[in-house]
Amino acid sequence: MNQMLKIGQTVRAVSTGTSCRVEQFLGGGGQGEVYRAVLIVESPTGAQSNSALALKWYFPAQATAAQRAALAELIRKGAPNGRFLWPIDLAEAPGARGFGYLMPLRDPRYRGIVDLMKRRIEPSFRALAGAGLGLAQAFLDLHSQGLCYRDISFGNVFFDPQSGDVLVGDNDNVAVDRAAQGAVLGTPRFMAPEIVRGEALPSTQSDLFSLAVLLFYMLMVHHPLEGAREAAIHALDLPAMNKLYGAEPLFIYDPGDESNRPLPGYHDNALIYWRLYPAFLRELFTRAFTAGLRDPQSRVRESEWRAAMARLRDAILYCGACGAENFYDAEALRAADGAPGACWSCARALVLPPRIRIGRHVVMLNHDTQLFPHHVDDQRLYDFSQPVAVMAQHPVRKHLWGLKNLSGVKWDVTLPDGSLKEVKPDQSAPLALGAKIQFGKAEGEIRI
Repeated sequence: MNQMLKIGQTVRAVSTGTSCRVEQFLGGGGQGEVYRAVLIVESPTGAQSNSALALKWYFPAQATAAQRAALAELIRKGAPNGRFLWPIDLAEAPGARGFGYLMPLRDPRYRGIVDLMKRRIEPSFRALAGAGLGLAQAFLDLHSQGLCYRDISFGNVFFDPQSGDVLVGDNDNVAVDRAAQGAVLGTPRFMAPEIVRGEALPSTQSDLFSLAVLLFYMLMVHHPLEGAREAAIHALDLPAMNKLYGAEPLFIYDPGDESNRPLPGYHDNALIYWRLYPAFLRELFTRAFTAGLRDPQSRVRESEWRAAMARLRDAILYCGACGAENFYDAEALRAADGAPGACWSCARALVLPPRIRIGRHVVMLNHDTQLFPHHVDDQRLYDFSQPVAVMAQHPVRKHLWGLKNLSGVKWDVTLPDGSLKEVKPDQSAPLALGAKIQFGKAEGEIRI
């Protein structure tokens, strides 16, 4: 990289006139270079407070009037939600060609999807489901403003492998849906087939395809179109990629065509992970890469991914022998006459924990389960702000567990014998088969 700016150099935020000092070169890409900069704010007493930001500086060829105007419009609009490292202000520097922009600095706890693919991090299934939910919400909020991202890929998405929190970077390529401005069409392997074939401009519909590819990568650690056909290609050059991802794409688990199935010893991640997930998630991916592959209007919406990822979180159960995360799969249980099967990690027989059904939600009541506002109130969509209930162990009889009320209001519980019980805040409801808990707007039933 050229390192167009020098360490210690001062740049100016255009709208506020505030000075920033360049402190560290972070890296670069096809459009420009990114630096760590410190915003220097002087108080009336003369004291200085320094706030760290990221500064992207464009290569001269990329520092066009159109790019500057597009950035100014994004800054005016503001971020769709807090998951975006959104442009804050344009930046200029005396004696330096072109311009750049300031944005929030990514916290080091966030890691790239490439770290997951290379096994440098080992997030839990709960964290992955949370990251998937966060991404679906981020792009739902972006698309609802009439914008499309155009370049959803590994390099632009980050997540916390512990919590599942997500951040979306490189937002200077965001544009109005189907706008012709700019040359960004996407990243190979993530581009929708119609974009690869040159038949369409980036849009919300092509974003939906790219989002599905990214989610498949995150959960299966593999590409949804790379099976036997990809293995047979000796040189994955541009014509081969155009055929594989554009002219003749085929899902590796297409139910009507087995010619592109993953191969043992070559696509082991796809073979291992696909069977671990519940049928409802596999069905959603199948629709995304069959009907959604052929018809952009049939693609899985962000709201559907969001609901599926929340459901996936609720379906987690732990193996009693090795502690590995597994998933409750109602369809598999029906097919196996109620037997939950074996742990994918140690092959020991799984034992289902108690579970609670609240409307459309079925939540496994593990030792660490929490219920959140969206579980008990359909108006609080995917609200994970504060738990309303948590699993709690009896202080004396350690083998007994209950559902502790953290909601601040009492629950009415109907026990299996028909008797009624009040569960006040900080008290616990018993996990008796058939017990019904009135949470206020919703009723839950304990199943074992």
